[in-house]
Amino acid sequence: MKINLLLIVAFFTMLSAAPAYASFPVVQNQTENVVTEKTNDEMSSPAAAASGKSQLTALLLCLFVGVIGIHRFYLGYTWQGIVQILTFGGLGIWALIDLIRIITGDLQPKGGSYSETL
Repeated sequence: MKINLLLIVAFFTMLSAAPAYASFPVVQNQTENVVTEKTNDEMSSPAAAASGKSQLTALLLCLFVGVIGIHRFYLGYTWQGIVQILTFGGLGIWALIDLIRIITGDLQPKGGSYSETL
């Protein structure tokens, strides 16, 4: 009895998870494809965007608020910054390692290098 009930629940769960399709025709608007010209903007590449980062700023951020990972956001590593916020910088260990890596120049901005070094 329990097996039959389990199978019925599983069947209806899979049935409800199936994608639903409209039974009427859907008309899509035809829009023109507008081609924009590429501009040679200075900040268009990731390397150019990271070039404005200062190693001293990253070092100070890591030193004072490194436990919550603000320096990772500054350097462009958003995902690692979120993880550092959630783990308090690996209880300070990850922040200490980042501090050493910033001082030695091993931790660079994402997609580039520092414009100002120590």
